Amino acid sequence: MLITKPYNRERAYEYAQRWALDRNPLFLNFAGIGGDCTNFVSQCVYAGSCVMNYTPTFGWYYISSEDRTASWTGVEFFYNFITQDEGVGPYASETDAGGLDIGDVIQLGQTEGDFYHSLIVTGFSGGQYLVSAHSQDSLNRPLDTYTYERIRFLHIEGVRMEIPDSPNCFDDLIEGIGL
Repeated sequence: MLITKPYNRERAYEYAQRWALDRNPLFLNFAGIGGDCTNFVSQCVYAGSCVMNYTPTFGWYYISSEDRTASWTGVEFFYNFITQDEGVGPYASETDAGGLDIGDVIQLGQTEGDFYHSLIVTGFSGGQYLVSAHSQDSLNRPLDTYTYERIRFLHIEGVRMEIPDSPNCFDDLIEGIGL
């Protein structure tokens, strides 16, 4: 039986502030091999949830660069997991531009084809979102400085889990010493 807990937006924010312009040594930097944006967003969402879904193929987890799901690092795979999975882990719904909070996710796309970039919301200024990201490392960058043709907004509603989370998850994660 699954229980639901709130998503810890403060921890997602704190993690983004710490690692947006640097790399946590626990994770491979995918910047030179397809992009690191969704890897970074997944790390932030994990910091706010402290729950991974270890279901092979369709889960959402990172153990190592060779032992991870596509949803941890792929824009479309992340979207599919976070909006469709009903098992363990964080879950989100697509919303409109006004429906986001700190720690939510924005994805940018082309007119035709897939979405290609994931960003984490880390603030608000002058009526617009500030976001943080990897690939082109950004910390609290105004969303309107990006060029894109389509956009989608993902509001993280909560976290499903089977057992209570470890109280040390966040401390070890943000310090880069353990998952």
